[in-house]
Amino acid sequence: MPAGGRRLDQVTDRSTPVPSDDAVPAGGVFAAEWRWLSLGMFALIFLAAFEVLAVTTAMPIIAADLDGEGLYALAFSVPLAAGVVGMVVAGNWSDRSGPLPPLLAAGGLFVVGLVIAGLAPTMPVLVLGRLVHGIGGAAVIVPLYVIVARVYPESVRARVFAGFAAAWVIPSIVGPTVAGYVAEHLDWRWVFLGVIALVLPAALMMLAPLLRVLDRVQGDPNVPWSGRRVGWSVLAAAAALGVSLAAEFDEPWRWIVAVLSIAGAIVAVRPLLPVGTLRAVRGIPATVLMRAIVAGAFFGAEIYLPKMLIERYDLPAGLAGAVLTGAGLSWAAASWLQGRLDPRLSNTEVVRIGALTLAIALAGVLAIALLSWPPVAVFVAWTIAGAAMGFMYPRFSVAVLEQSPQSVQGFNSAALTIGESLGGAAALAVTALVASVASAGAFAPEFAVTAAIAVVGVLLASRVRPPDGWRRRAEGAETPAG
Repeated sequence: MPAGGRRLDQVTDRSTPVPSDDAVPAGGVFAAEWRWLSLGMFALIFLAAFEVLAVTTAMPIIAADLDGEGLYALAFSVPLAAGVVGMVVAGNWSDRSGPLPPLLAAGGLFVVGLVIAGLAPTMPVLVLGRLVHGIGGAAVIVPLYVIVARVYPESVRARVFAGFAAAWVIPSIVGPTVAGYVAEHLDWRWVFLGVIALVLPAALMMLAPLLRVLDRVQGDPNVPWSGRRVGWSVLAAAAALGVSLAAEFDEPWRWIVAVLSIAGAIVAVRPLLPVGTLRAVRGIPATVLMRAIVAGAFFGAEIYLPKMLIERYDLPAGLAGAVLTGAGLSWAAASWLQGRLDPRLSNTEVVRIGALTLAIALAGVLAIALLSWPPVAVFVAWTIAGAAMGFMYPRFSVAVLEQSPQSVQGFNSAALTIGESLGGAAALAVTALVASVASAGAFAPEFAVTAAIAVVGVLLASRVRPPDGWRRRAEGAETPAG
């Protein structure tokens, strides 16, 4: 996603060569030095975006074909929860060995998961495939963030993140339509298998330029492997899935399982995030928490929109999935806009505006579900929601990276994506739990949950502002978690 924010001095380990802001070549992101690296990273984001949007569009058809309606929400929450494990391993691995080894391993795991899902004979096997490619897909993001921090000068990073957002534009336009057509007229399995052929070329684009700057992407072998953090990540993922599975139990067990799972998730996630994240301590902790909150609100609602349009309004899958197109385009446009407003709006101001706009849009979606307004209202509301996310989302990444010394860039990058995944998984789990006790096809209970989450984001948005003395603490590379 694009980035921005007020100009702050580079915070990094001085022993590692980092390009100077005063020596940025003409061409910016596509300067000769990193042209193929940028193209390769954008291609990976493009494929990930296509897969996400395509599966969201096709899943109602997939669930019906595999007789797996009861596992609908779980099919979305599994990759998010399992991705926590991948992100923790990738973050630790990136800090220790540099971003290249975990990037290659994660890409391979992503492909394996796509194969399992694409060939799945039953819904449980498809969920297993989603688990595997969820681990790999999430693990890819962490080394990409570290590469941005290590290879690109600070003045170019905002444009790299803008490129990440732009890589969602074409999938947003064609992904839902293509996925809907494929699922309805060909075979939904190609929604998974068709992506595989494009992953290898994208990876090859990145390999050569990374080898040329290998000195900049080296890890620190003194950073220890943290089996403890990996263990906590497994527990956090299992607890998040426990909340998702609670809806499958009868009364009163569903609530007992849900409460115990939520408690387990809170305990397990603390060592994986910066100190004070769950208390919304100003600066990096609150930034990580805010990203989790807005991700839960947005993605928790998104998976139900095509389903509602198909089931309530009898729209074909391709047209129902087009609701995601408007949000993808507005996300990219708002990302571009906030980047141009960089000198005038701080990270905190941008997050405040974005959080309030998202809450208003989700309130609109809830009203649509309650009052059965026409489908066009869904498209309008979700386009506004996408703009809200695009406007604020990039600032989370930049705010965290500019406050992180090199030794914890992997940890803090992983924390951002861990928060995002657990926020989304938790929202999906709670919506499924609420929906299980509501009338079938109502949709309003699910959207009520996500609107409430968005309101919490509005209340906490101001906590993103860095604390006094953050630069001194960053240079001291304090222990990031506890």
